[in-house]
Amino acid sequence: MNDKPDETYARAALTYLAEPADPWLAALLRAHGAVITLDAIRSGRLPAIAEGGSPQAKRALEAALVRWRTRLPVLPPPDEVLSFTAAGIRLVCPTDPEWPGQLADLGDAQPYALWLRGQADLRFNCLRSVAIVGSRAATAYGSYVAAEFAASLAARGLAVISGGAFGIDAAAHRGALGADGVTVAVLAGGVDMPYPAAHTELFDAIAAQGVIVSEWPPGLHVTRLRFLVRNRVIAALAAGTLVVEAGDRSGALNTARHARDLYRRLMAVPGPVTSDLSAGCHRVIRDWDGLLVTSAADVAEHLAPIGQLEEAAGQVGEVNDRGDLDSAKVLDALPARGGLGTLRLAQRAGLAPATTAACLGKLAAAGLIERCDNGWLLRRT
Repeated sequence: MNDKPDETYARAALTYLAEPADPWLAALLRAHGAVITLDAIRSGRLPAIAEGGSPQAKRALEAALVRWRTRLPVLPPPDEVLSFTAAGIRLVCPTDPEWPGQLADLGDAQPYALWLRGQADLRFNCLRSVAIVGSRAATAYGSYVAAEFAASLAARGLAVISGGAFGIDAAAHRGALGADGVTVAVLAGGVDMPYPAAHTELFDAIAAQGVIVSEWPPGLHVTRLRFLVRNRVIAALAAGTLVVEAGDRSGALNTARHARDLYRRLMAVPGPVTSDLSAGCHRVIRDWDGLLVTSAADVAEHLAPIGQLEEAAGQVGEVNDRGDLDSAKVLDALPARGGLGTLRLAQRAGLAPATTAACLGKLAAAGLIERCDNGWLLRRT
């Protein structure tokens, strides 16, 4: 945990008290921070979000308070939260160095905090990453494609992100592990509660070589709705999402929809027109402007910020490995909407303003970013 134990514990506590993406909790966090918000929930006296709030908003906030307070009896004390580190579990918050800055693109739906189990650094590995998702009832063809793509992309240095489920998810994780790559599993329950239980050994392997992520605290079981809520985090963490197999009502399409709405690169593998498990992939390509891919090389080309940086370096002068990493940090800090100025980007990226300005020039030359009224933002391709 970081050097702000009060704020860290408060955010940990909020993961127990509220479900993720609660708009009322997000509003309180934005206005007052986690410590004041937690104190208000405990006392039952909420501070006003803004002067002149409507009666409807006040009633909705009071109803939310009742929801959160019903979970106070299950809230562990600070020493119990700290004890999770003995089991290899850690908590990262938005102010921590390991926090992936691209989660800010979720706006008020950004996680309050993330529970992690595993050796890999989440922020660093998500700088170059791809989400591979698809049907639980995968065909042999789908499982083979997912594993082969994941292995090849992992060998290229990309982290493979998925949800740990049967079918395409498991094949993607195993493919990355087989290539000695990093893989990230985003769960819909506690990081110490493997689901499905049959994947206990797989999750242990992921923790040893990658990282397991959850918005829900240790000990919490999955529910059906939590899978859908979890999907936005998979899409937000990754630079792009690849759908390998998906039916028309597959949860993988929910992840793909989030990727589209977040302006992430969206791709799909085509399949037989007679296969129900390819219908969702074909819809992604036909209706959602998803890119048709038939090889890992296609995927890597569409996820090419690092490759484009190298190409841009030839235009603006050579950069060393550190310069490439700094540019990747700036790219990670850039919003998809709204824009940020150089100073604010420097703060988010953890770089000096002069370094940030130099990186912005390289990224602009690569065609990855563009100016706007508020500064810089990701260029929509």
